Amino acid sequence: QAQLVESGGGLVQAGGSLRLSCSVSDSMFSIRVMAWFRQPPGKERELVASIRGSGSTDYVDSVKGRFTIARDNAKNMVYLQMTTLKPEDTAVYYCNSLSGPLVWGQGTQVTVSS
Repeated sequence: QAQLVESGGGLVQAGGSLRLSCSVSDSMFSIRVMAWFRQPPGKERELVASIRGSGSTDYVDSVKGRFTIARDNAKNMVYLQMTTLKPEDTAVYYCNSLSGPLVWGQGTQVTVSS
């Protein structure tokens, strides 16, 4: 069974940066569309960014120009570089596949203080 393990979260001041990592144990990783989601406190989980196997990317408007999603198909890793962080970015961040969802990992907490 495929596993997702997110890491890299933490507490950061507004304007700061963090880099999240997601390890994906799945033999089909290189052809999957991978994505980062987040769930703010008391709210629904939302899609933040996605990346195809080719490397093309999409972002929700609220993070465009601040977040960058990337992948390393040789290492089965997905990354989310987050810059100019805002308090409203506070959430638990998860990765998963848009081409056939995998079992959700535990996520990684990102807290941005004002």
